[in-house]
Amino acid sequence: MKYIVLTGGIASGKSSVGKTVLENGFGIVDADKIAHEILNKKADKIAQVFGGKYVEKGKVKRKELGALVFGDKNKMKVLERILHDEIYKGIETEAAHLEKQKKPFIVDIPLFFEKSGVYESAFTAVVYAPKAEQIKRLMQRDGLTKESAQARVAAQMDIEQKKIMADIVIDNSKDLAHLKEEAEKFVKILKERYANKQI
Repeated sequence: MKYIVLTGGIASGKSSVGKTVLENGFGIVDADKIAHEILNKKADKIAQVFGGKYVEKGKVKRKELGALVFGDKNKMKVLERILHDEIYKGIETEAAHLEKQKKPFIVDIPLFFEKSGVYESAFTAVVYAPKAEQIKRLMQRDGLTKESAQARVAAQMDIEQKKIMADIVIDNSKDLAHLKEEAEKFVKILKERYANKQI
C-alpha cells in the first residue's frame, strides 16, 4: 500500500501540522503512537535486554531508555530490531482500517527516510525546522540538556537532507502563525490529491 507520508526531524513541528490535518477531516496513522504502545507491550523484553531499571510497573520508562539509546547507536539498533516488525504491522493495520472506512488519511512516520525502502509512499511532505531550532525546541519541550538534545537530533538523518528528498516542504522556521499557513497549504494539496485519486 502506498501512503501519503508526513515526516520530519525530532521537534520539527509534525504534531502541530497533524492537528491541522485532523481539523480538516483527515485521519492520521501515527507511527510514534504505535511505537509507544508496542514499547509497553514489550516491557519484559526491554527489561531483559537493557535492564530492569528501564521498566516500572509494567511500563517502559521512555525518557530513561531514550537517554540510553540516543547515546549509543548499537543499542538503538537493538531496540529497533525489537520493535520494527510490530510497528510496521501496526501501521498497515490502521491504514487498512481507514481504507475500509473510505476515510482520507496520511501516515506520520518520523523515520521514513531513515527506513528507506520499508514503506512505500505516493507523496512525502517534510516539516522543516533548522537544526539549531530543533535543538532549542527539544531542550524547552523535554527539559533536556543541550548535549542530550544534540544527541537526539544527530541520531536522525540531517533535516537538510530530508528537505531535499521530500516532495514538498512544510516550513516551520518562523512562528506558529506561519506554520499554520504552511499546514493549510498542505491540507489543500491533500484534498486535491484525494479528489484526483493521486494516492
